[in-house]
Amino acid sequence: MRATIRDVAREAGVSIATVSRVMRDSEAVRPATRDKVRAAAAALEFVPSQLGRQLAERRHAANGIVFPDLSGPYYAEVVLGYESVAAELGRSVLILSTRGRDDADAAVQAMAERCDGLVILGRTVSDESVERLAARGANVVLVARPPVGGVDAVNAENRISAQALTQHLLDLGAHRLVFVGDPSTSPDVAERFAGVQEVSHDVELHHVDDLDETAGAHLVGDYLTRALPDAFVCANDELALGMLGRLRAAGVDIPGRVKVTGWDDVMAARYAGLTTVRQPMRALGSTAARLLDELIVGTRSTPRHEVLPTQLVIRTSTTLGKEHA
Repeated sequence: MRATIRDVAREAGVSIATVSRVMRDSEAVRPATRDKVRAAAAALEFVPSQLGRQLAERRHAANGIVFPDLSGPYYAEVVLGYESVAAELGRSVLILSTRGRDDADAAVQAMAERCDGLVILGRTVSDESVERLAARGANVVLVARPPVGGVDAVNAENRISAQALTQHLLDLGAHRLVFVGDPSTSPDVAERFAGVQEVSHDVELHHVDDLDETAGAHLVGDYLTRALPDAFVCANDELALGMLGRLRAAGVDIPGRVKVTGWDDVMAARYAGLTTVRQPMRALGSTAARLLDELIVGTRSTPRHEVLPTQLVIRTSTTLGKEHA
């Protein structure tokens, strides 16, 4: 069987990332280690794949980013942050949306052949696909998903802010809560739901397929025919904005009868008076772009897992007091 980069790493007693750097003549590898890797590659008759040769020669001057879709402000902001740094570094950007694709894993593997590195946003592809990319020597940074093996990851803090948000609601007398979202489809949403549950023992989970304003407005229609909870805790601002609009149109007293919270702090949330958690959307993208460039140019050999801070922002959808963070 043809030797792989993983076989060379095992034979030389180094990481896959170190083998990749040797294959592209990075100065970040010590001479003794470089000699050991080259000796192992020769003994195993290792021939770099097309991807490995392209990475070694840096032919592309392009980075890739993989995301679910650009229909909402969250993904758009992350991509903008990523593109701004890529442009600063003189790199073009290839984009791939996986929404509605049955061949997402194959499409990402193919994209890796056309660029020097990839940023993968959310659960767009499987962990196995990420591991295959790393095994082939590709430079990969994950955003908004847990780390996979020795692959870099950038995330926003979710759990602690969700706890603070929930405690804020309890302090205002809101005890029966409905969490709106689907923790099974998003690591971020799963962490937010876990944080809410750690503070409140009376939380109903309402699954929604889409995290947009239409879904939020439709959900309100269901609750208007039965008892409203004390508060709706939404997985993102879009859901919350849709709910706010429908509740206000129906004459429901907010925040007197029901309170509504979101997550992200998009621009529309500020005008709507939505209590939310502000996360650094553009910084997620820009941080990922800088980490990816470090991997491409070979200035770093150890994986990095960055967690960016978030902040509770209180507005009139939960209290009529003065807005504060």
